[in-house]
Amino acid sequence: MGPHRPTDWRAYLYLAPALAFFTAFVALPWLQTVWLSFFTWDGIATGTWNGLGNYHDVIFDPVLAASLLHAFGFVVFYSVLPISVGLLLAGVMGTRRGHGYSLSRTLFFLPQVVPLVAVGVTWRGMYGSTGIINQILRAVGLGGLTRAWLGDFTWAYVAVGLVGTWAMFGLCLVLFHAGVQRIDTNLYEAARIDGAGPVRGFLSVTLPGLRREIGVATTVTVVAALASFDVVYVTTGGGPGDSTIVPGVLIYRLAFNDGRVGAACALAVVLSAIISAAVLTIGRLTRSHT
Repeated sequence: MGPHRPTDWRAYLYLAPALAFFTAFVALPWLQTVWLSFFTWDGIATGTWNGLGNYHDVIFDPVLAASLLHAFGFVVFYSVLPISVGLLLAGVMGTRRGHGYSLSRTLFFLPQVVPLVAVGVTWRGMYGSTGIINQILRAVGLGGLTRAWLGDFTWAYVAVGLVGTWAMFGLCLVLFHAGVQRIDTNLYEAARIDGAGPVRGFLSVTLPGLRREIGVATTVTVVAALASFDVVYVTTGGGPGDSTIVPGVLIYRLAFNDGRVGAACALAVVLSAIISAAVLTIGRLTRSHT
C-alpha cells in the first residue's frame, strides 16, 4: 500500500457547474414528479393525497396499460428492424470506401439531423389519402390497397412504427459501418483461408467485432422507442381511438387536457423506471461480452 494521497478537490470544482445544472433541471424536477404522483391534482386547485392510487391506475387502467404495451411494441420498429437492416447493409458494404459510400451514409443519416416534428409532418402527408404512398400503389395497379393509413385502426400503429424504423435506420448503419472499418482485415483473410463464405465470415468476424456498436445502437434505439412522443403526436395524436397511444403522448394528454397531473406523473415515473432498467440491462449484457 502506498502513502495516502490527498483528495484533489479541484476536480470537483470543474464538475460543479454540470452537477448544479443536472440537479436543478433533472434531479429536482424528477423528485417533484415522484412527489406529485402520490396526489390527485388538476394542476390548479390544492391536490389531495392519493397514495398509490395513481400507480394502480397505471397498471389496471386499460388505456394507461395499452400505452406501455404500445411502447414495448415500438421496440421492434425503432430497434430490432433498424439494427437488423443496418447490420445486413454494414456486412454487405464491408470495409469498402469511396465517395459513393460516403454519400449513401450521409443520405441515410439525414433523418437524425431533421427534427422529428418535421419527420412526422412529412410522413403524415405521405400517408394521406392523396399522399405519395397511395399514389405509388395506384400507379402499380394496387389501388385496392390504398387507404388513409394513419386513420385506419388496423394499420395506423404499423404505419407510425415504420416511421421510427426509417428515422433510426441511418444511425444504426453509420455506427455499424464505422465499426466495420476498425475490424482488422486480416481476420477476414483468415476466415476465407479456413473456407468461410460471406455468411460465415459475417457471423464469425463482423458480428463479434461490432458488439460495442450494437450495444450503443440498442441503447439509443430502445430509449427512443420507449420515450417516443414527437412522431406519434404529430402523425396521429395517439389515434385513431387509442390504437397508437404511447406513454409520452398520454402523459401530455393527462396533464394538459384531462387535468390529471398526478396520474401523468405516476406514468412518467413508471416510464422512467422502465427506461432506466432497460439501459442498465443492455449495458450489463454488453459489458459481459466484451
